[in-house]
Amino acid sequence: MENIKENIKTSAKESLGLHEWKQNKPWFDKECLDFLDGREQAKMQWIQDPSRSNVDNLNNVRRDASRHFRNKKKAYLKAKIEELETNSKINNIRDLYRGINDFKKGYQPRSIIVKDEKGDLVADSHSIKTRWRNYFSQLLNVHGTKDVRQEEIHTEEPLVPEPSAFEVELAIDKLKSHKSRGIDQIPAELFKAGGRTIRCAIHKLIISIWNKEELPEEWKESIIVPIHKKGDKTDCNNYRGISLLPTTYKVFSKLLLSRLIPYAEKVCYRSFPVMCWFRSLPSAQ
Repeated sequence: MENIKENIKTSAKESLGLHEWKQNKPWFDKECLDFLDGREQAKMQWIQDPSRSNVDNLNNVRRDASRHFRNKKKAYLKAKIEELETNSKINNIRDLYRGINDFKKGYQPRSIIVKDEKGDLVADSHSIKTRWRNYFSQLLNVHGTKDVRQEEIHTEEPLVPEPSAFEVELAIDKLKSHKSRGIDQIPAELFKAGGRTIRCAIHKLIISIWNKEELPEEWKESIIVPIHKKGDKTDCNNYRGISLLPTTYKVFSKLLLSRLIPYAEKVCYRSFPVMCWFRSLPSAQ
């Protein structure tokens, strides 16, 4: 498991490189940074020697820097509008609405404080993590359940064959793109673009898990991201959690789903024939 993950990350780093996260505005480039440095130098000269010439120089540098920043921002906004028009013409709905939302929401300050169970605000990182952990623990875990009646279960087949390489390939192709990564930090796009080498490695891993009948410990963990829905942003009750799962686990889950769907449809049709109309691609036979 770890070898596959590290090999994928190493290959992706060598082929694609690393994306540098920029904290500045998208239009703020190296040329803008040079203007910013020039303005700081002019300010330092004025502080050291507040003569009339240095004052005029500082004002001119500030004026030129501000003009350059405005022009850069205007050019960026014009390019984004043209990009939205292009996406609209070619029906690229995903990028179109993403760009529109960026224009609509503008600057959104992040709320890093939350309220505890008593309604008091907490700001330190340890208390915030504890509050989120307790909230999702109460929300997602089932407490006080009654004993479930045990019934005899009859399996459809006495022996289930191992997943084939074709099934693994179909499961990888069904992975959705443009999704956030789980604890393995591997996006689905790498699995799809990895070719036969990655697919064979994933197939061997799934066969090993299938025979051992035990999931890797990493697959039992997920990253819960709180998504604000409405109301007060400091109230945890106004959030819902999104679980980011490992990509390899998603492949295994889709493979199991494809195995279970035919049996579920048989049981559904035998027990509740009318409900078959509510299935995807229902059959009247």
